[in-house]
Amino acid sequence: MINRAEHILKHTFGYLAFRGAQKDVIQTVLDGKDALVLMPTGGGKSLCYQIPGLVRDGMAIVVSPLIALMQDQVNALQQLGINAAYLNSSQSREEQNQVMRSVHDGSLDMLYIAPERLLMESTLNRLMDAQISIIAIDEAHCVSQWGHDFRVDYLGLHVLRQAFPGVPRLALTATADERTRLEIVERLALNNPTVFVSSFDRPNIRYTVQEKGDTKTQLIKFLQSHRGNAGIIYCMTRNRVDGIAAWLSSRGVRALPYHAGMNNEERAENQRRFLYEDGVVMVATIAFGMGIDKPDVRFVAHLDLPKSMEAYYQETGRAGRDGQPSEAWMIYGLQDVVRIAKMVQDSNANDNQKRIERVKIDSLLGWCESNTCRRRALLRYFGEQQDEACGNCDVCLSPPKTWDATEASQKLLSNVYRTGQRFGSGHVIDVLRGKDNQRIKQFGHHKLSTYGIGADHSDKQWRSIIRQLLVQNYLLVNEAQYGALQLTEKARSLLTGKTKIFLRQGIETVKPERVKKRSVNVSDEDQDLWEALKACRKRLADDQGVPPFHIFHDATLMEMMQYRPQDNAEMLTINGIGEVKLEKYGDEFLEVLSSVSKIN
Repeated sequence: MINRAEHILKHTFGYLAFRGAQKDVIQTVLDGKDALVLMPTGGGKSLCYQIPGLVRDGMAIVVSPLIALMQDQVNALQQLGINAAYLNSSQSREEQNQVMRSVHDGSLDMLYIAPERLLMESTLNRLMDAQISIIAIDEAHCVSQWGHDFRVDYLGLHVLRQAFPGVPRLALTATADERTRLEIVERLALNNPTVFVSSFDRPNIRYTVQEKGDTKTQLIKFLQSHRGNAGIIYCMTRNRVDGIAAWLSSRGVRALPYHAGMNNEERAENQRRFLYEDGVVMVATIAFGMGIDKPDVRFVAHLDLPKSMEAYYQETGRAGRDGQPSEAWMIYGLQDVVRIAKMVQDSNANDNQKRIERVKIDSLLGWCESNTCRRRALLRYFGEQQDEACGNCDVCLSPPKTWDATEASQKLLSNVYRTGQRFGSGHVIDVLRGKDNQRIKQFGHHKLSTYGIGADHSDKQWRSIIRQLLVQNYLLVNEAQYGALQLTEKARSLLTGKTKIFLRQGIETVKPERVKKRSVNVSDEDQDLWEALKACRKRLADDQGVPPFHIFHDATLMEMMQYRPQDNAEMLTINGIGEVKLEKYGDEFLEVLSSVSKIN
């Protein structure tokens, strides 16, 4: 069956070879086995279920949390001649009935459906009467309370094991640490799944973090190096989204707002413009982004701190899906930390969930304050080791000012050890600073040799030291013991004086390095052909009412420009051109290639 999969990859999707773990994942599913797949945004997760869904007999079910994600993927599949449909609340009753009739008569290749719709008794019973090839559960981290985007609707998906016995199930996500992975397997009742973990590294993305000063001045300076580029700017609140979008528009930036407080029509129109038009900047809350498959987003900016490393990674992963140089830029300040802490405290979550969220905030703050390569620290958070510094983050490009924190760190680590490695950061700092409170007396910690030896640093300074020691793997947080700080093996050399440590003093606000304005590397002599190819793509997209990248991605146009195919056979050697798209668009692009080449 893998030969059939390779045929579909080439002739339907137009790709010459699988990437990374795609082939192994597909083989596992074709063998009828369950799988947990972790791939970064843009890593090709969708092919891991789309291709086996087409190879195996029956219809594939794809569980997806967002309407926009379903619609975008279904439209893209229909462009390839695949009979795909979605079932969600945006459809009329008649449209939903038509989809179910297609399910009943076996004419659908793939059905995208929201978890709450799938778990309705009437829907589940009708699908159980159909022949199902595979079940893919996308954004699987939503099932985990330890994950960053928990959704109650996902908790019922374990019933799929009993409802569809023998049907292989895939759980897919771009963001999950080890604990979240275990919870996904347990809550979805996956049957001894093969786990595939691809690299989390996105080497084309540059990471930059600055302390928040004059937000608007910092933002406009950053945008100077991204004129004409598509990008996303994330803000914490709806009012801030509206204000920033209006302010940018008044300064000539094509900026649009997006948040849940807007009416559906305006929100949908702004999303359409972002997808279909070039150079639009979307200013949004986190309500925007999941499932937005726009390949040429050149930057993602955060004007406020996200809630976790997972959220940050997923949001920044929307930049540079085409592999071209892109940037993740963030500013943050103490007010962000206070605001998020208050949101956590005021939420309806239980105490354990609140504690988890506070730990995640501290992990992100530690990463912001790190004086080591950001990419290495980010990958380490997800359990991946990288030996060399990346050379493509602000820390590598402009090393921060540091101070010799060896003695302070030794005091802290020693205090963690002497208090029994049983307490969280608050109590550890209270002992260090010599606080006089009942809890310290209750445990006799006022009698320790480390009591009061850290009075020369403030609570804020000690918290920064702890966060940086966590990021650099001298400390860990044991969630099973209510967030207790504990020493790692690496801490031994620091405690014994064999190692020195330098920590960041503060994050400098610097002007970002200027990058090329063009989103792709096009020489002057090729510029006319590049513009002509894009114009052809835009005309075809407008005629069909689809985003330009549904016709061809930039990378495909780049290959056309590079290799100048002269006939259908040569066009089929270009990545992203399969037989269906060749038949639809081949003549149009061959004509452009021929006419512009003659002029030049």
